[in-house]
Amino acid sequence: MTRVYVSGAGAVSPAGWGVPAMRAAMEAGCPLPTGPLAYPGIERQFQFRSVPAPDPRPALLAHPRLRRTSPITQYAAAAALEAAGALVSSANPTRFGLIFCLQSGPVQYATRFYGEVVKDPATASPLLFPETVFSAPASHIAALLGTVPIAYTLVGDPTSFLEGLAMGASWLTEGRVDACLVVGAEEFNWLQAQAVWHFDHHAILGAGAGALCLSLSANPNRNPNLNPNPPPICAELELITDQATYREAGGMASAARQMRTRIPEATAAEVLVNGLGGTARPVKAESAAWRDWPGAIVSPKRVLGEGLMAASAWQCVLAVDAISTGRHPSATVSVVGFDQQAIGARFTAAKP
Repeated sequence: MTRVYVSGAGAVSPAGWGVPAMRAAMEAGCPLPTGPLAYPGIERQFQFRSVPAPDPRPALLAHPRLRRTSPITQYAAAAALEAAGALVSSANPTRFGLIFCLQSGPVQYATRFYGEVVKDPATASPLLFPETVFSAPASHIAALLGTVPIAYTLVGDPTSFLEGLAMGASWLTEGRVDACLVVGAEEFNWLQAQAVWHFDHHAILGAGAGALCLSLSANPNRNPNLNPNPPPICAELELITDQATYREAGGMASAARQMRTRIPEATAAEVLVNGLGGTARPVKAESAAWRDWPGAIVSPKRVLGEGLMAASAWQCVLAVDAISTGRHPSATVSVVGFDQQAIGARFTAAKP
């Protein structure tokens, strides 16, 4: 089997812009502050972890394609370019595959456009409509990269990010692309907060994005003049389990156990990055499936909030970061979806 490596990682989260900010928040271990998110027209507020304004403002946000985009595109673009590193500006253009994963989509402009339509359809701004389309963020990022022969948008529950990694790995092994960016992102407003509230009154949403850059080389050529101190990404994507669907497995708990059996046995030196701390529904199933895990456990949602698809991406970014910084020799990611399936992934230190 052809080896597939993670050559870069990027993140935007309530902790800030970039993987170092997210790493620092996780090391501190304290849930990030929340703020109110008001529901228009009624006296109800939801607690929410927003992405802080970048300081300094990334130059990429001044790009013509990003000036009027929804926040989900800005988060995803920043995470994707951080993951791609100097490959974007290399003298030898890289053929990037792009897989953009999301669950609820670009809702900021969707609700605004819908509000204008309800108020007066004749004056609803046609400039807003393109940003309501689910594939809009992928289109903008492809324009930034410039050399994207193939781009997909996957819509599903948070397990779709791992499906995106599997798809990206297959594109690489088939020779369709030189590198593949897999991005998971979400933005939130009162609309999703209300929807999540119906299932879990105490869940706290957190916006942002995460991205991994996959390649067939553990050390892809990077331009030292553009990035003199590139992060030493040295992780290999060892496996992604088959989907354990709730329908075929007979429920969420059974699917989570099936997923666990498809992950190799771990040692005390390894780390599990799970999805606990978000919505309450998958908690019992995921906790039971991993109750005998012998190593360290990291739960990013407890600190960053329920990021839906972005949270799955954060899990994978943190797993890779734990290996790249030498804290653990391997890392397992567990994603138990809200209503579809359970999927796991395992990353290991790259072998010579």
